[in-house]
Amino acid sequence: MRNATDPARMTASEAAGLIATGKMSCEELVRACLDRIASRDTAVKAWLWLEPDQVVRRARELDKLGPKGPLHGLPFGVKDVIDTAEFPTTQNSPIYDGLRVGRDAACVGVVRGNGALILGKTDTVEFASGGRKALTRNPYNAAHTPGGSSSGSGAAVGDYQVPLAFGTQTGGSHIRPASFNGIYGIKPTWGLVSREGARMSSMTLDTVGWYGRCVEDLILVGTAYRIAEDATPVSVKGLRVGLCKSPAWHAIEAGGEQALATAAARLEDAGAIVEELVLPEPFNGLIEAQNIIVNAEGASSFLPEYTNAYGILAPDLRAKVENAIGTTPEQLVAAYSLADSCRPVFDSLFGPTLDVILTPSSPGEAPVGLHTTGNAIFNRMWTLLHVPNVGIPACFGPAGLPVGVTLVGKRYSDARLMAIAKAVAPVIDTFAAERERRLFA
Repeated sequence: MRNATDPARMTASEAAGLIATGKMSCEELVRACLDRIASRDTAVKAWLWLEPDQVVRRARELDKLGPKGPLHGLPFGVKDVIDTAEFPTTQNSPIYDGLRVGRDAACVGVVRGNGALILGKTDTVEFASGGRKALTRNPYNAAHTPGGSSSGSGAAVGDYQVPLAFGTQTGGSHIRPASFNGIYGIKPTWGLVSREGARMSSMTLDTVGWYGRCVEDLILVGTAYRIAEDATPVSVKGLRVGLCKSPAWHAIEAGGEQALATAAARLEDAGAIVEELVLPEPFNGLIEAQNIIVNAEGASSFLPEYTNAYGILAPDLRAKVENAIGTTPEQLVAAYSLADSCRPVFDSLFGPTLDVILTPSSPGEAPVGLHTTGNAIFNRMWTLLHVPNVGIPACFGPAGLPVGVTLVGKRYSDARLMAIAKAVAPVIDTFAAERERRLFA
């Protein structure tokens, strides 16, 4: 059961309500987060930059100012590939160690302008692309990865160190950590949130998203980005759900199969109409198309570092610049063309016979070791299609680690997708109290 007296264990939505009515101060919430970090982060290692005295002073200032917006007083973790005015943005790279940009990325400026407090910078895979892995551990078992590249953000929210955090996704860097850390996440429609001030590795793919502990948290943050809450009622009974194993099904593991089957069965028991959805044959090529595009666009993205810091640029990032996989111009054009042709076809699937797609968030549970962040194969296609995804915790897998599932909608259906997620989350996610119990035992 949630400990209602501990602010660190509240959802962002719960905390926002208390702050708005004067029943809790921003300082109380921030101090609770800092206490949790002090007790746990030597093991979890979610944070790269944290200045407790500074954020307490800022919390007190917010308490003096009074409500500035829907996110007033809510602490945010920021993935360290996203610029913040008060903290360095190192991108977990020795090339930019200690670099202070001195301004907020657009996504940070929006939440700050709506009253949020930037708590600190979370660890990440280098450049959110390759090279160095984060030092972050999975909160449920330190021998396992928290996923990546949004490693620190996913673990910090999952471990109750901060209620909200930013991640980014180029392949599966946002939704997969949501699955591994037992939290909620949204990867919005590509381009819906400005990427100005966030490190680019792929112009076609990079997307800024955010984490929370419930769908209401995702919706709350979405309002800051002018994603108006969809007030149209959603009934789980009669909801048309397409169960999509996707062209990546050959990579499924026991935990991922269990999560998808469990979520589908719970929805059916609640009256949803769950039918298997097999995508048209051309979609089978999208996973490889995403790989071609991310490598080709990475070549131009990392050319400045290749040119000016070759000796300390990671070998796998040099390989992108050098086109080590040997992509031809014709292959790149074909990859772009395939994605362009599949996007409207995908959008057209939704209508009277399909409300939402249910699909795996990851092959299974978080793998052992920090040398890996897991396999993004179940996310790549959706990222390339530019469609919104919402990750929902579904179960504990055979190794006792969380596994989630993903809801997918058509482009720019973000508000509707979150409304559907809000309706189905209580049906799918029945183990929130157990997640909390294990982390506070």
